[in-house]
Parts: sequence; C-alpha cells; structure tokens
Amino acid sequence: MVKDGQVRMLRRRMNQEKTLEAAAAKAGMTEKTARKYRRLGKLPSQCRVVHDWKTREDVFAEDWPWAEELLKDHPGLEAKTLFAALQRERPGQYQDGQLRTFQRRVKRWRALEGPGKEIFFAQVYEPGQWCESDFTHMGSLGVTIGGVPFPHLLYHFVLCWSNWETGTVCFSESYESLSQGLQNALWTLGGVPTRHRTDNLTSAVNRIGNPETFTAHYRGLANHYGFESGKIQPRSPEENGDVEQRHYRLKKAVDQALMLRGSRDFVSRQEYEQFLEDLFEQLNAGRQERLREELKALGRLPVRRHEDFRDVECRVGVFGTIRVLKNTYSLHSRLAGECVKARIHAEQIEVWYAQRQIEVLPRLRGENGHWINYRHVIDRLVRKPGAFENYRYKDDLFPTSQFRIAYDLLREQAGPKQGNKQYLKLLELAAHENEALVNETLRFLVSQAGPLDVGVVAERVKARRRPPAVTEVEIAPVDLRIYDQLLEYQEALVP
Repeated sequence: MVKDGQVRMLRRRMNQEKTLEAAAAKAGMTEKTARKYRRLGKLPSQCRVVHDWKTREDVFAEDWPWAEELLKDHPGLEAKTLFAALQRERPGQYQDGQLRTFQRRVKRWRALEGPGKEIFFAQVYEPGQWCESDFTHMGSLGVTIGGVPFPHLLYHFVLCWSNWETGTVCFSESYESLSQGLQNALWTLGGVPTRHRTDNLTSAVNRIGNPETFTAHYRGLANHYGFESGKIQPRSPEENGDVEQRHYRLKKAVDQALMLRGSRDFVSRQEYEQFLEDLFEQLNAGRQERLREELKALGRLPVRRHEDFRDVECRVGVFGTIRVLKNTYSLHSRLAGECVKARIHAEQIEVWYAQRQIEVLPRLRGENGHWINYRHVIDRLVRKPGAFENYRYKDDLFPTSQFRIAYDLLREQAGPKQGNKQYLKLLELAAHENEALVNETLRFLVSQAGPLDVGVVAERVKARRRPPAVTEVEIAPVDLRIYDQLLEYQEALVP
C-alpha cells in the first residue's frame, strides 16, 4: 500500500530523474502506480473513500420508528430506559449485550436529528462596565469558631473584566446582607461600575407578575450609587457565570489556605474575617494591572453610604412581644400596647421608641422562631407565678444550665408550685443584681450536694461574695518514650 511519504518523494524525484520509471523506482512503487498519482495530483490519504455504508444488519430497524417517536415526545428519556422498554415489548429478542449498540444509535440520532442543546456564549467586557455578585454557602469548608461549627454564607462580589473580588460574611440572603456586602465591596474598590448583575434574589428582585422588576429598597440602593441593575433569567445561573465560576475557585482557595494553616478552627469571628481578607489580597495581587484600567473607568462614590437597613412599624402585643420578619421577640412589659419602630440590619434588630433606641435584638434566621429575654417579663411573672408553669416560652427563661439545674432542685424540694415561685425569685435576683454572680453562686451551692436555699443565694449575691473558682484539672501529656523503654526491657528478658 502506497503511503503519503512515497508520493511526496515521487514528486521530488520526477524533477530530478530523466524518466518516470526511474523516479518511481526511487520512490518504491511501480511506474503504473506513479502514473496514477501523477494524474490524480493527490496523496493516498486524500483518495480514500469515506466509509458510509453499513457492514452489519441493523437489528433495531424494525422497532426504531417506535423508539424515535418516544425520543421526540420525551427528549430527556435515557437510552437505557428505552432499551429496557424494548426488552419488555419484545421478550427474548434483545439481549443485555446489545445495550451499548442501542446507546450509540440513540446518541447518533440526537446529534443528527434531536433537539438543540444549550450552549454558552463567550462575553466581551469593557473595563469598569460590569460587576456581578451572589451569595455562596461556606458550610462545606468545616470552619469552626472556638470549636463550634460556624455555618455561614459569603456575599461574593466580582469585577468581570479584571476578576478583582471581595466578600462579606453573612447568614442569610436578605436585602440587608446584600446591601451591606455590596456597599462594602464598592467602598473597598473606591468606585462604582456602570452595571451590576445579580441572581434572582427575593431581596432584590420582585416575583413574576409584579410591574416593577426590582424591589423598592434595591432600586433605592442602585439610584444612590448610580449603577444600572441587571438580573439573570430564572434557573439560569450560567448567565452570572463570572461570579459562579469564582465561587468554585474561591472556595477551593479557602480550602487550600486552611490546609496550609493547619487548622480550621478560629478563636473568633474577627480572626476568621481577617483570614478571608488576607486571602482576597493574595488572590487580587496578580490582577493589579487590569484593576488599574478598571479604576480609571469607574464612577465616583457618593458622599456617604446608603442606609443598609429598613424600618418596620410594630405594635407590642398583650404578650409583651412583637413580630418581625415572621419571628417573635420580647420587649419590656411596660411597652405593651405601644407602637415601636424595628430597624432591621443584617445581623441585628434595633428597636426605637420616641426617637430613642431602647433595645438591640439578635436577628433570628428562618421563620417562626422566638427570642425571649427573661428581664422583659420577670417583674410581671413574679406577680403571676401561676402563669410560669405552662408559659409558651418557658424554655427561654433558663439563661444557663445552672438555672435549669436549680429549677429542677427547687421543684423536688418544695413541690411544683412553690418551686416555681422560688425559681422566679432567682430570675428576679439575676435581672436586678448580677446574672453571672447568681450563676456562679448556684454552681457552688449545687456542688455542695445540700438543699438549695434561695435566701442564701440572695444573701451571697447582694454581699458580692464570689464563690471559689472551679478547680482546673491538668493532665500532663503522655511521654510515648515510656513504651520504648518497656519494649527494650522485654527484649532484655527474652533469652
């Protein structure tokens, strides 16, 4: 079989030899073959006939129209499922070994006649034009604060042209978290891109059917900074591709940095946030040249930040509680029946009354939760001790485990009714004196294994008598070399 190299040599020899016969001999072919390739002007590989005929009988020819109809009606149908259906329709006709042949047939049909597939379109960005942001869950990284798991999210901001990025730790995809994270990014950047694109977040985008695309709060934020708002189509995260890809790469970088650090535990949240800030600086170090180009095209920041909170008017109910974002919070009983303003931040809720801030409450996540402070209700409970036994939020009135232990002991000593009254006196003492000192006194008295006397507790607390500190037990580290000595001693005994 003549190869391409022989024909190329033939062409060279034809210019050097006097006869075609001599050139063909030098190229390793007959004169007739040489004459053929001189006439064709092509290489052997260019003369091969495309193999477009079948070498085997199509075993699925009879049933293929039925299978094709199903594939047209149900594009997501898998070839394996369809093959199993064929086996049920034609018992004994098709064997398991023919599955791969059928899968190739389905694959070929989909490529030639099936529905079109989703494709992606590379985007061209200009400096300072586009930025994207989204929330990403960081729980898979296993970060702990003081040994306690730290489930959290990260608001992630990316400039599309330079890939400069930053982020803010948060705990929900709320408007407040979005506002805080976006403003932190813009003020760290020192300018405002022309357009900002986000996911279909309910905190920024209204539900379908609303005449306004974006919520009033988010429109106010965009107007304050002067950027154009954009959003992706529902269930199309690839349209926010820059930040989605950076999610993956960022979490991989964080994971690697945690491995190098040697521990995923941090002393405080501040230490963890500083760790992330240092990592962002490292990631952005190689983007400075393109970032300088972006900075020239960014808009100017406003004089001040936009308010990253929202106000909600609430009425304090007869239970001494308010409902904010479908969660229940307690306020002091003297506010019952009054209207207050709840100022909702990303992680806390400020309560205002008569132009004064009167409470700062932790913002609960999710719905139908409750946060009850015993200091708000204890004065009324002491006057109505019978209400404590079946109080809806009774479990919230045990500040620490020591209070719960004391409650159980008092009920055992004096019975349920008197035990409730005595426990409420302990709570009143903690509210008006010092909760930490009451807790330590309870710890000390309970450890004495004697009866618990509320009067003794009150006397010690009002006298500011601090109980002895908890005895710290130190266990010296084991010296593993001891085991080596034991083995050496055993070897010495063996003859």
